[in-house]
Amino acid sequence: MNVRPVLHIVSGLGVGGAEVSLVQIATALQARGFPQHVICVGSLQSIADQLRSNGVEVTVLGIKSAAALPGGIIRIARYIRGADPGVVQGWMYHGNLLAALAHGLAGRRSERRLFWNLRASNMEEDRYTRVIRLSAMFSRWPDLIIANSVAGAKFHIGRGYASQRMIVVGNGVDTEKFRPDAEARAAIRSELSIPTHSVVVIHAARVDPMKDHSTFLSAMAKLPHLRGILVGSGTETLSLPENVRALGLRQDMAKLYAAADIVVSSSAFGEGFSNVIAEGMSAGLIPVATDVGDAGEIIGDSGYLVAPGKPAALADALTAAATGPALERIARGARARERVIKEFPQRKTVETYMNLYYMQHSAPHRPAAAPIFVL
Repeated sequence: MNVRPVLHIVSGLGVGGAEVSLVQIATALQARGFPQHVICVGSLQSIADQLRSNGVEVTVLGIKSAAALPGGIIRIARYIRGADPGVVQGWMYHGNLLAALAHGLAGRRSERRLFWNLRASNMEEDRYTRVIRLSAMFSRWPDLIIANSVAGAKFHIGRGYASQRMIVVGNGVDTEKFRPDAEARAAIRSELSIPTHSVVVIHAARVDPMKDHSTFLSAMAKLPHLRGILVGSGTETLSLPENVRALGLRQDMAKLYAAADIVVSSSAFGEGFSNVIAEGMSAGLIPVATDVGDAGEIIGDSGYLVAPGKPAALADALTAAATGPALERIARGARARERVIKEFPQRKTVETYMNLYYMQHSAPHRPAAAPIFVL
């Protein structure tokens, strides 16, 4: 069988949830003998080496302005004609639109499929109205629109996206990488001068209004008996209560999760499937999250869900998660890990994408096989 590549188009390769998922899927499929090629439209390529080191071809266009986008679309169309991919896969709003335009410009559209990927849910209307409306207009072009959350699929269908093309495939977690690790726990706590007996809450997110650090910090200020760790780009610039420490951008998230007891997401809007919640659970942490996106679906009965933008409610949930002896918290975290192992293993997500990309290559316009969730 002649296996044609998948051509992924993404606006940038910074450190974010969507980019992490792209790396997971592309490298796993490449390792299984299914060729992958990633085009990074912008110049941000922090994780490009992770792809290249796993055999995935990466092309960086380095486009820095809107005026250069038409030329970029022409270049992508040339890549499509030269590489002859079986699937052109856009990632997020701008990657989706560029994929659609280049797919059309390349011609011979019936010989390949166009997929889109949505990673968000109820995005802030003031910031994203224009791109969401434009995307809705083009949403009948792709053969398939893959949302990573039920909440995200419903939100975009409500904004005019083609519902008959929408499916939901949740993110997967590498449960061998994100796991309880006593050695890493001791090392990180020593590095950060955190006592062994302290209950530690970890919040991992770049500084962005969507992530609502202020609600988390307000909640932690009410809980001086807990220790907080902030991880993510820009966190080192925030004004912090005495019991919270910011580490900025780090590349050792698995070890940092292992040093904590509770994982928290305080997002105000926009989350689809939160990698942070699922990764923390996989590491054996008790999850506490705002009810945004598919947080409730991820957590199930293993943790706590509160309304967004409510510091007092978040503080109460963190208090409940921290209550009780250490052995009880460990047992609760173990149940959270078991939920991720059962419901959200990386293997399940990778196999679903493999099926969507390759198992139906001979009939590109038939309905796709059932993914993890279907609306």
